[in-house]
Amino acid sequence: MASTLELTLLYLVAAVLGVVVCRSLRLPPMLGYLAVGVLIGPNALALAQDSAGVEYLAEFGVVFLMFVIGLEFNLPKLKSMRRLVFGLGLSQVLGTVALVVLGNAGLAWLFAALGRSWDLSWPTALALGSALAMSSTAIVVKLMAERLELESEHGRRVMGVLLFQDLAVVPLLVLIPALGGPAEDMGRALALAALKAGALLTLLLVGGQRVMRWWLTLVARQRSEELFVLNLLFVTLGLAWLTEHAGLSLALGAFVAGMLIAETEYKHQVETDIRPFHDVLLGLFFITIGMKLDWRAVWDQWALVLLLTTLPVLFKFGLVTALARLFGAPAGVALRTGLYLAQAGEFGFVLLTLAQQNALLPPALQSPVLAAMVLSMLATPLLIQHSNAIVMRLAASDWLMQSVALTHIAKRSIHAEAHVIICGYGRSGQNLARLLEAERIPYMALDLDPDRVRQAAAAGQSVVFGDAARLPSLMAAGLARATAVVVSYPDTASALKILRLAREHAPTVPVIVRTIDDGDLEALQAAGATEVVPEAIEGSLMMASHV
Repeated sequence: MASTLELTLLYLVAAVLGVVVCRSLRLPPMLGYLAVGVLIGPNALALAQDSAGVEYLAEFGVVFLMFVIGLEFNLPKLKSMRRLVFGLGLSQVLGTVALVVLGNAGLAWLFAALGRSWDLSWPTALALGSALAMSSTAIVVKLMAERLELESEHGRRVMGVLLFQDLAVVPLLVLIPALGGPAEDMGRALALAALKAGALLTLLLVGGQRVMRWWLTLVARQRSEELFVLNLLFVTLGLAWLTEHAGLSLALGAFVAGMLIAETEYKHQVETDIRPFHDVLLGLFFITIGMKLDWRAVWDQWALVLLLTTLPVLFKFGLVTALARLFGAPAGVALRTGLYLAQAGEFGFVLLTLAQQNALLPPALQSPVLAAMVLSMLATPLLIQHSNAIVMRLAASDWLMQSVALTHIAKRSIHAEAHVIICGYGRSGQNLARLLEAERIPYMALDLDPDRVRQAAAAGQSVVFGDAARLPSLMAAGLARATAVVVSYPDTASALKILRLAREHAPTVPVIVRTIDDGDLEALQAAGATEVVPEAIEGSLMMASHV
């Protein structure tokens, strides 16, 4: 039996190796945690046999995950995205759960035809449908940020659905334990849980925000970072304890704590301070999930695993695409939204674990379902990477719409000669455009925020909707005729893509790149940047000149 210290060291070493491998392969760290969990678990190398203590610690990873999600749920953000969150998002979650429950009989027939048994009760189907409804916020948001798609048409829809999924976890954490009880007591248990949750949330949210602001202000006045972090842990775990003792879940209290702090001026500082606890403990949670995966059962039932991977991905892809079309999205945007949300998610693991604890999931299905969820998440980077090619094959109209968009860019830039292409029309891009106008130097700005483009175009500014990191957009903006290209937003990955495209197709055009500091200076210069402007150094030089 390994000591507590040896077990902790084993988990830390495994986590470090898993994250390093995933980073080198450009995969999300979550997949590394799951892989090392399988490797060191009792069903593989058996290096960690007793994980009860670590599982208890890993529960706090879910607590801090819900806390961070709560921080994102400020009322103005929800109000601005209400149609996508409470329209498309609500329809996706309810539709997935309802169709899984209703399709349970059809699955039984399909598996009987394959010579297998699929006899699940409706509470089990409801729990599985709830887990299936979740998509991976961590993987999808990271990949969309790298591809500069967060403000695109499909990106806004994906974010709306992900926001509602995160919000839907709160009632599902109350619902699933009630499903595990006797059928005659289920209604009473659900009504009691809903009454408790309603009373507690009303008490906390009505007066809680005022108390939270007063308390954090009092702590902040002490000017002690250590005291501030200790109070964050106290507030988060204290509210989690309160909701647990009210017969609800730890995660619900943490979510409420995040919501209360989100409405205060301390939100951004709290996000920075809590992130290390959130990441490390969540990593432990995924390691414990991986340890539950029995690779031998997966090997013996590979056909079932393949079926459980393929069917849910195709089902979610079709459902989300249809719902996005119903809510007015063009065919190409709807297909991209479906592709980006087709996989399983981290909250799916949370709900699946809760279903196992309440004896809702048959033991024979635990490993195949877990393996199928992991495989669908592994496939996500590939699906997103090839989403353009897939959409082009499935929707001819998307090719036409992209051509129209590129034609619009080309039409605006066709008479431009010796102009500057501004990649990104945020604050820096806007200031640069004003200076260029003052010097009578023509410019063409590309941006992915439709509202910003609409406002700028209405004001008569030379701004069009387009992704500067894609060659067609740059060529339509007149890359070959430009006198300079300026990357005005500090995103090194995107800047490197633009530099590569500019060097391949317009090697004589100078490219000026903005960065936060000089950390990526050498990489950008090696990629062909004519000038690199690090904000931190430029600011310090200006301060020095004034001094």
